[in-house]
Amino acid sequence: MSAVMDRFLKYVVIDTTSDPASETFPSVPETELPFADMLAEELKAIGVSDVSRDEYGYVFGTIPSTIESYEGPVIGFLAHMDTSFDAPGKDVHPRVIECYDGSDIDLGNGLVLRPDDFGSLKKNIGKKLIVTDGSTLLGGDDKAGVAEIMTAAEYLIAHPEIPHGPIKVGFTPDEEIGRGVDYFDVKRFGADYAYTMDGGELGELEYETFNAAAGIVEIFGTSIHPGSAKGKMVSALQLGIEFQGMLPVFERPEHTEGREGFTHLHGFNGNADHARLDYIIRDHDRAKFEKKKDFMLEIGRFMNLKYGEGTVKVTVEDSYYNMGEVISKYPFLLDNAKDVYKDLGIEPITVPVRGGTDGSRLSFMGLPCPNLGTGDYNCHGRYEYVCVDKMEMAVKVIIGLCQRFAR
Repeated sequence: MSAVMDRFLKYVVIDTTSDPASETFPSVPETELPFADMLAEELKAIGVSDVSRDEYGYVFGTIPSTIESYEGPVIGFLAHMDTSFDAPGKDVHPRVIECYDGSDIDLGNGLVLRPDDFGSLKKNIGKKLIVTDGSTLLGGDDKAGVAEIMTAAEYLIAHPEIPHGPIKVGFTPDEEIGRGVDYFDVKRFGADYAYTMDGGELGELEYETFNAAAGIVEIFGTSIHPGSAKGKMVSALQLGIEFQGMLPVFERPEHTEGREGFTHLHGFNGNADHARLDYIIRDHDRAKFEKKKDFMLEIGRFMNLKYGEGTVKVTVEDSYYNMGEVISKYPFLLDNAKDVYKDLGIEPITVPVRGGTDGSRLSFMGLPCPNLGTGDYNCHGRYEYVCVDKMEMAVKVIIGLCQRFAR
């Protein structure tokens, strides 16, 4: 069993699902903090220096420089400890497929992972995979990244003959709910630049993310007994349907790709008296992003004119911005990653991220931070799987980048 796989299998059975409804940080301290403590102790055990776990759950450490009087940039590697709330993350039962033969994979619990449905499987024939049992997500987003960073750290410390400067490592909570760096202390972390190891195909080099905002629409209706409702009832649910109907159909996620943005209704709850619609707004282009937010606010104003002031309340709050605005100023971050990929025989894949990472916000906080692929696929769901061979290569990418920056 490889070191990175051994760690991964140990990590994914620990429930660290984050909770968007929580008002604490981390959002689920009873699970996230013990996992953070475990990682901190593991870092100490392999010889990482200056290991700390603060009150918020951030785990930081330093791999000491092997170069005397090092004067180059200090780089760091980051991964998040929490897993998505989009699918169950408790009682994960990973299964190892030693040599995938290209056939359908019966996960269990009525789910079948088919290469006809998930084309990435065809790229992994002959490789070692880890899959779910069909009842939970796997947790490769982002425990694959955690395992890769930890394994690379152990290797670097065990091989002091490898030239590199001081390397910072960090693990963050609550990335999946957009709060992963709310209390991240960039100065204390101590890196000049960093890379997140956060999901996707090995070779991915992601430096363009969405601009992102959250939209909350509250509708206040008039609830009357349906038997005597004529001319009196104003159903908040019906007005919610009307609000959603005024948003462009072809700007929904199911009709967009590449750099095309969207407005996504991901929650709709309530009754005739009160309803709430929860949206996420995304676009790579800042001007188009602003137009999407303005249009949602304009719908609210229109409906208040139609049904009376105070009927509809629209709140839009920015979440993060396209880190490409920052990363483009530091092209060597991309060049070094591409060079390491090519040295290892990996084809670089540069695609705009249809999502975000901790690096999106960190880049605007003074820590330029592109994202690298980990070998995790179909994240946030029961069809998630990882390719162990590619996780092992991702470890080599981290080690290679440490050497590249030392030059």
